[in-house]
Amino acid sequence: MATTTFLSNATVAIGAVDVSDQCQSVTLTVGFDPLETTAMGDTGHIFTKGLQTVHVTLTMFNSYGTAEIEATLWDVLGDGNTTLTISPSGTTESASNPEYTITNAMLAGFTPIASNVGELSMVNVTFTGGTFARDIT
Repeated sequence: MATTTFLSNATVAIGAVDVSDQCQSVTLTVGFDPLETTAMGDTGHIFTKGLQTVHVTLTMFNSYGTAEIEATLWDVLGDGNTTLTISPSGTTESASNPEYTITNAMLAGFTPIASNVGELSMVNVTFTGGTFARDIT
């Protein structure tokens, strides 16, 4: 049985720009490429970890202007050296609020205009690649 309840209120920064107030959802997936080390005589596949893998998916309310979503994404589009900082709740790192820093992430593309009459403009983006570090101090 669960003993605690977590209410999501993540903080998200793209470079030096805090986009938390425009972010509706964030999904961070981290891991490693599996490298097969199976040898003669083994009775099953054996793996070791390879390079880090990182995927960050953001759903944000689109906005235009200096330091707004469209301009922030435009500035990092195709660079491959973007730093993202993501934490589940607030900016104080702890065991119950780990902060993940992703460096050298790539935004390959995004949709700068998505407009429907009477609806808020949303943009979905995925950053891939780079390396991750987890901080709880």
